[in-house]
This record gives sequence, structure tokens and C-alpha cells, in this order.
Amino acid sequence: MEGRTCRSGPADPARAGHRLACRPVHRRFAMSRQARRLHELPRAESLRRLARVSLGRIVFTQQALPAIRPVNHLVDNRNLIIRTHIGAAIVSAVHDDGVVVAYEADAIDPVSHLGWSVIVQGRAVLIRNPAEIARYQCLLRPWVLNQMDYVVRIHPEIITGFELVNEDGSPSA
Repeated sequence: MEGRTCRSGPADPARAGHRLACRPVHRRFAMSRQARRLHELPRAESLRRLARVSLGRIVFTQQALPAIRPVNHLVDNRNLIIRTHIGAAIVSAVHDDGVVVAYEADAIDPVSHLGWSVIVQGRAVLIRNPAEIARYQCLLRPWVLNQMDYVVRIHPEIITGFELVNEDGSPSA
């Protein structure tokens, strides 16, 4: 079954005077047009949600420009831990006194558009203690085949979490 959806701009250049152009969409995507609300998550709940997923994106500065890399992580004692390798851009970005980064992870359903997103801002530092490195090498398995000799700890200073819920307030799946 098909419905209709509208987007900005004309579908046909000859109809450039029209502000919206409509085109048919499949029914399974029509559900995503239902009204939603953005609900802010408390800090503790945001950290719990980060702990439930293993993949996120780290944002840092590389050559004075923003850089984003997907990485797997774990939450340990309210800190985010990632492992990386010697050639990784994040390793060269993290100085001895650390570097400010952002980290984002989410779980959003592509059909219903319900879910959550958590953004952490804080200081990333390389862990240098051999016992801690060995511990995290056991706890956090890399997703790629590469020697991951470096461990980075992100200490959250600002945590922003949001959940997209139905208009009636019912949570995401």
C-alpha cells in the first residue's frame, strides 16, 4: 500500500513555482511520519544506554579540522574506553595531557524513527599503566583485525542524552 510524502523543492523543474512536491511512499515508511517528542535523558540513564551498545563515533580534531571515526567501546566506572592502534589518527591527536573529544552512540529504528542518542564531551587520555592496558585488552575485543596496543579513556564532563518517543510518550522499542 502506498501513501504520499512531501519534500522541499519541485519534483519537476517546470513546476518550480510549487513549494512542495509529493511522491508515493511505501506503507512501512508511513509510520515514521507519526508525531514524536524529544525526551531528555538523565546523565545516569544516558551512561546506562551507552553501556548497552558497543559501537559509537569519536569526534576529535585532526589538522585543525573535525574528524570522526567509528569505534567500539565499553563503559567502565563512568568512563568510556576504546582501543586503537599505533597508526590511528586519534592516537596522534591525544597528547600527554589529553585532548577534548566528543563521543556519540545511538540506537534508532530506521522505520519507526524511535530510539535514543547520547553525546559525551570530555577529555581523552592514553592509558599508560600496563596492568590497566592488559585488563582492557581482555574486556574489549576489537572489531577489526589489527594489533590494538593503545587504550584511550574518555572521562565524560558533559553528557547529553535524548530519546525519541511517540507523541503519547510511549518509549522506543
